[in-house]
Amino acid sequence: MNLLVKDKCFYEKMAVIAIPISLQSMITIGVNMTDTVMVGMLGETSLSATALANQFVNIYQICCMGIAMGASVLTSRFWGMQDITSLKKTITLMLRFCIVLAVLFMLPTILIPQLLMRMYTNDSVVIARGVQYFKWMVYCYFLQGMTMTCTIVLRSVGQVNFPLFTSIGSFFVNILFNYMFIFGKLGVPRMEVEGAGVGTLIARVFEFSLICGYFLFVDRKIGYRLKDLRMKCNSLIKDYVSISIPVFVSDSLLALGTSAVAMVMGRIGTGFVSANSITVVTQQLTTVIIQGICHASCIMTGHTLGHGEREKAQQQAWTFLILGLVVGILGGGLIKVLSRPIIGLYNITPETAQIAGELMDAIAFIVIFQSMNSILTKGVLRGGGDTKFLMVADIIFLWAASLPLGILAGLVWHLDAFWIYVFLKIDQICKSIWCVFRLRSGKWIKAFSKEKMNHAQ
Repeated sequence: MNLLVKDKCFYEKMAVIAIPISLQSMITIGVNMTDTVMVGMLGETSLSATALANQFVNIYQICCMGIAMGASVLTSRFWGMQDITSLKKTITLMLRFCIVLAVLFMLPTILIPQLLMRMYTNDSVVIARGVQYFKWMVYCYFLQGMTMTCTIVLRSVGQVNFPLFTSIGSFFVNILFNYMFIFGKLGVPRMEVEGAGVGTLIARVFEFSLICGYFLFVDRKIGYRLKDLRMKCNSLIKDYVSISIPVFVSDSLLALGTSAVAMVMGRIGTGFVSANSITVVTQQLTTVIIQGICHASCIMTGHTLGHGEREKAQQQAWTFLILGLVVGILGGGLIKVLSRPIIGLYNITPETAQIAGELMDAIAFIVIFQSMNSILTKGVLRGGGDTKFLMVADIIFLWAASLPLGILAGLVWHLDAFWIYVFLKIDQICKSIWCVFRLRSGKWIKAFSKEKMNHAQ
C-alpha cells in the first residue's frame, strides 16, 4: 500500500475543510494576541492577571471542545451514512452536556473567584485584578460553549464558511470594544482589566447570536431545531458514552494538566507567566494549519469509514501523518524567524524578554512532535473511534511524565526556561511515537453499534 494518497479529490476536499478552519483559528488567535498586547500595555501585573484567569476559562473551553469533538466523531460517521435521525440525537446529547457544563463552571466563578486565582498565584495584586476580569467572563461560559459546539457540528458536515465569516466579524467587534473599554476611548469609562472582560463578552454575544441563530433557525442541511432538544436518545446513549465520553475525559484531563502547568509557571514567577502568555499566542498563530488539518482528518476519516472503506481510511491516515510532519517542521522554522520581532512588540523587562526567547526556541522544537501528535490523536485516530486508547495515552504521558518532570525542572532543579518547557511538553514527543505504532496496527478503526447491526442484516 502506498503511504501517500494520489487522488487529487482527496487533497481538494481536505483543503476545502482545512483552510477555512485554519483561517478561523488564525482570526481567533489574532483576537487573543491583540488582547494580550492591549492588556500588556497596562503592565506585567495586568497581563499576568488576565493570563492566569484565562487558564480557568481555558479548562472550560477545552472541556467543551472535548464534548463537541467527541460528538463530531459520531456526526461525521452518521453524515457519511446519511443517518440524519442518529445525527440529530448526537447533537441533542452534546447540547445537554454543554449546558450542564456551563452551569458547573459558572458557579465557582461567581462564588469563589479569589480561590480560583490563588490556585495559580500567591500575588495579591494579580489575584485582585484576576477577580475583576472574572466578573465579566462568568457570562461567557454558556455563550461560548454553545457557539463552539454548534460550530464543530457544522464543520463535521462540511459547513465551514459561515463560522469563518462569523469569526471575522467577531475579530473586529472584540478589537473595537477592547480598545474602548480597556483605555476609556470614544466616551466610555477606562476599565483596564475589566475592560478586556467586557470586550470579550460583547464578542461572545455577537458570535452566539450568529452561529446559534443560524444553526437552530436557518440551517437546512441538518435541520436541527430547538424542539429537537426534547428528542429521546436512549438508542444512541451506548455509542455516545463509548465514543464521546472518553474524548471528553481525555480533553478534560488535558485542560486540567494545562492548568496545572500554569500553576507551576505561576510559582516560578510573574516574569515567566508574562513570557509564556506571549509565546502561547505565537505558538497558536504558527500552528493554525495544524489545527485545520487535524479537524479535516477527523471529519474525512469519519466520512470515509461511514462509507465502509476501511483500507482507504488507513491510507489516508498515513498521508495525514506525513503532512503533519512536514507542517510541524515548517511551523518550527517560522517560530524561529518570528520570535524576536514578536517579543519586541511587548512592554516587558529585559529578563522577561530573555525568558520569552528561550521559550520560543523550545516551542520551535516541540511543535514538530505536536503537529504529528495532534493530527493523530485529535484527528485520524479520534475519527476512527479509537477514543479509549487516546484517553489512556493522555493520562499516562501527561500526568506520569510531563507534570512530574516539569515540576522538578522548574521548582526543584531550577533549570533554564528552555528545558522547563521541554519537560512540561514531553508528552507531545511520547504520544507522537506511541500513536504511530497504533496507526500501523490498524486497531484504531472501531465500528459503532448501528454499523454492526447494519452489517449483520
